Amino acid sequence: MADEGGLEELRRLGARSVPVVSRGDRFVFAQVISDVVQFLALDENPGPALSPTELYARYEHVLETAVRLVRQMPDHKLELQLPHRPRSYRMLMHHIFQIPTAYLDMEDTGETLTYESLVVRPSAEMRTSAAIVAFGESVLTRFHAWWDRVKDEDFNRPVPTYFGETSRHEMFERTVWHSTQHTRQMASLLEQAGIVPDRPLGPDDIRSLPLTDKIWDET
Repeated sequence: MADEGGLEELRRLGARSVPVVSRGDRFVFAQVISDVVQFLALDENPGPALSPTELYARYEHVLETAVRLVRQMPDHKLELQLPHRPRSYRMLMHHIFQIPTAYLDMEDTGETLTYESLVVRPSAEMRTSAAIVAFGESVLTRFHAWWDRVKDEDFNRPVPTYFGETSRHEMFERTVWHSTQHTRQMASLLEQAGIVPDRPLGPDDIRSLPLTDKIWDET
């Protein structure tokens, strides 16, 4: 976050990451919509709107789009900083694929998903768009293999994460929308660089995911 007031409020609450929803001295991580609905005592059905099979198809398309967009970013732009966030283009591009990497690691090991696993920085050698594309393509290959193994399994069982226990289905949805939002940001960065994004995500690609039309968080 670029807002010092916002950072100070996070420290006061004891929150380690965003997004959070707070009331007074209480807060909840806004990572899973059902937690927010319960925290605010809303009369809503917060469960994922898309089935695991639909989420798989959506994520496959999102990650393929991300690979395509990352390939378009000129290498000399990679160390530029994002608007409103202390993060470089290179870090954002890598993060899109680190999100599914952390999720798949959790799936493979059964261990708790940690915040640190989501924000792993790109290696010193990963300094070109081509290198990040190669990483993204390897993640896609791993994602396909994972789905072939688990597509008939139970996605209602609970899984442990750094923001608390949630269902496997909700964690899958959260993983999908997280990368989806950053892939939309990639298209915006290309446009800012004067490059026409190659088949970016559109309204149909965010439909039924807990996302709004807002691409950048201004906090």
